[in-house]
Amino acid sequence: MTEHTVTEVRSLPRIGQKAPQFEAVTSQGKIRLSDYEGSWLILFSHPADFTPVCTTEFIAFQEIYPQLREMNTELLGLSVDSVSSHISWIRNVEEKFGVKLEFPIIADLNKEVAQLYGMIMPEESSTETSRAVFVIDDKQIIRAIIYYPLTTGRNMDEILRLVKALQTTDQHGVATPANWREGDKVILPTPPNIEVAEERMKDESLECVDWYFCKKQL
Repeated sequence: MTEHTVTEVRSLPRIGQKAPQFEAVTSQGKIRLSDYEGSWLILFSHPADFTPVCTTEFIAFQEIYPQLREMNTELLGLSVDSVSSHISWIRNVEEKFGVKLEFPIIADLNKEVAQLYGMIMPEESSTETSRAVFVIDDKQIIRAIIYYPLTTGRNMDEILRLVKALQTTDQHGVATPANWREGDKVILPTPPNIEVAEERMKDESLECVDWYFCKKQL
């Protein structure tokens, strides 16, 4: 690995880090990341306006937007297109598909935010942003990162599930198992000592397979 490559990797945001701050021009005016403090945020990038896969994604994001807002979560899109391009595309989506996009889209012409968040994958495209998803919590901490290739549209059910799982973890101090959905049993964190482990095995309200693997209903 070259020194240049190492520098690029180290500059990428990490889960658990404070989200890099920025100010940017969007389809709804100038915004700062700090404007979203107190609410959760899904910051996501797309390759380009007026492209078919991106169009399906934006329509799908709009469809889940009301559910996200009920979860105190906002949406913020991004590409390296201009504000004029964003406005024209938003109008086109409403005209051709009957869907009004209500969330802002960053016009990242200088790629400043894209580079700050590692949204450009040079091996795939040096001119377009990838399909990156950053889940940022109400304290502006990065909680999850997902990358998709240019050819593959994102799964909105998974994004909703992910945000709900993270918020459930924060609220109840638990973890969530594979394929967890709201209403399913959650997993208790690993016991800190043998006494707690033995107590759990005696707790009839828990579903314990063994001392380290216990579930409960919230």
